[in-house]
Amino acid sequence: MKKGERRKQELLQIAYRMFISRGYENTSVDDIIEEAGIAKGTYYYYFETKEQTLEEVIRMMIDREVEAARQILQAEIPVPQKIVGIISSLRPTQEETPIEGALMQPENIVMHEKIRRKIMEAAVPLLSEVVQEGIAQGIFSCDCIAERVRMLLVISSDTFDEGLFTEPDITVFIDMTEKLLGAQHGTMGFIRDLIRSGAER
Repeated sequence: MKKGERRKQELLQIAYRMFISRGYENTSVDDIIEEAGIAKGTYYYYFETKEQTLEEVIRMMIDREVEAARQILQAEIPVPQKIVGIISSLRPTQEETPIEGALMQPENIVMHEKIRRKIMEAAVPLLSEVVQEGIAQGIFSCDCIAERVRMLLVISSDTFDEGLFTEPDITVFIDMTEKLLGAQHGTMGFIRDLIRSGAER
């Protein structure tokens, strides 16, 4: 890694930590510059605005999530668990909630859409590969795999991302997932226990 790129990554790590600990809105460019011990011109050499820093921090987070998803893809676990594992890995961690929250602000709506598309672009091929594996094993039976996977991601995000789902929401999500992928009833039922155990933490 070249020196300039290394410095940029160091700044992103500093911004990442400060966005988590202070919140995006409560972190100024001056705060980042002071923490990094650099001149203001150095910061603006790498980032035009704080918003650009946020976008690149989130891209860094997504790269980590995609790598975690790839690890799950290669894991020796049942195909249905791989589906859920990959979807779960492509979400921010609990401590990263302040960063995700910044994306929901009205002024960041365009950035939010760009990030959503980036996640979709990364997730669809990975999940499609798992569905193909499930078809080969006789677990799933469906065509138009990429389109079904994209629909599953949209439904999952809309249902669970804000944490306001109900027990009937979980039931319908499981049912829709099984029907989308052509799985037998009960194949994805383990999702209910996963969600309940997650909610108890």
